[in-house]
Amino acid sequence: MITSLFRKSTPLNYSLIVILILVFFFLYQIQEPSWVSSSFLAFQKISLLCFVFALFFLINFIVKKNGLSKDNGYSIFFYLLFILFFPTIFNNPNVIYANFFILLALRRLISLQSLKASKEKIFDASFWILIASLFQFWCILFLILVFISIIFHVSRDYRNWVLPFIALMAVAVIFLLISLIFHIDAISFFEKRAVVDFSIDYFKNNYENGALSIYVAIVLFFVFSMLTTLSNRPQIVHSSYKKIIACFFIAVFVYLISPNKSNDLLLFSIAPLTIMAASHVEYTQKRLNNDIVFYIVIACSLFTFFSQL
Repeated sequence: MITSLFRKSTPLNYSLIVILILVFFFLYQIQEPSWVSSSFLAFQKISLLCFVFALFFLINFIVKKNGLSKDNGYSIFFYLLFILFFPTIFNNPNVIYANFFILLALRRLISLQSLKASKEKIFDASFWILIASLFQFWCILFLILVFISIIFHVSRDYRNWVLPFIALMAVAVIFLLISLIFHIDAISFFEKRAVVDFSIDYFKNNYENGALSIYVAIVLFFVFSMLTTLSNRPQIVHSSYKKIIACFFIAVFVYLISPNKSNDLLLFSIAPLTIMAASHVEYTQKRLNNDIVFYIVIACSLFTFFSQL
C-alpha cells in the first residue's frame, strides 16, 4: 500500500509530505509555545521551517535530476521518516543551515559527471561547503568529496585541483569582512569550533540513546544493501552512488569528531542514507518486501519521534 502510494510523483504525494512536515514541525515546537508571543522568535521559527522545506526540495531535485531515482516519491518520504528519528533537529538552526549548503554542494558534485561547466561546479561545491563550515566547522571535511569527484571525472586538468583553495580564499575574505563589520573575534570563533571530541556521552535520556541505536541498525541495513548491489546497477550511475556512499561516511565522521555532540549532527548523514534507501526500494522488485521495509521504518520513526516529545 505504501509503495503504491509513493510509486509515482504526484501532487498528492507532495501535498501529503508538506502536510506531514507542518504537523511534525509544529508538534515539536508547541512543547514550548513561548515563541508564539514574540514576533522575532515566530519569524525565526517560520524561517527555519522554510529551510526545512528547502532541504526536501533539494533532495528531491538531486535524485530526479541525476537519475538516482525514478519518477516516485520514495526519497522525500524516507527523508521525512529519518528526520523524525531526531526531532531536536527542528530546534537547531546551525545544523539545518549547514546541511542546506552541503546539499547545494552535493547537487553540484553529482552533476559533475556530465562534464559540463566542471570548473564552475567544483568552485561552487567548495564554496558552499566552506560556507557550511561557518555554521558547523567540521563540515569542512566534505571538501574530501570535492577531491573524490575531481578524481572520478576531471583529474587531468591541474586547474581543477586549485579551485577549492580559491573558494577557500573567497570565503575567508567574506568572513573577515563580516567579522570586521560585526566585531567578531575571528580567532576565538574558530578556536571554539575547531575542536575534536570523540566522546559520545551527551544523551539526556534513554529515548535519545534508543533513537540512535535504532537509526544505526537501519543504517547498517541500507548501506549493506547498497554496497552489495552496486556492481549490478547501471554503469552510468556508479560514480554518483560512490559519491553518495563517500558523503555518508564523511557525515558519520563529522558526527564522531564534532564537539558539543548531539543526535542533530546526524542530519548530514540523512540525505545520502535517503538516496540509498530509495534506491533499495526501487532495486527490490518484491512489493511485500518493500512494504515491510516501509512499515518498519515508519514504526521506528514514529516511536522515536513521540518518545522524545
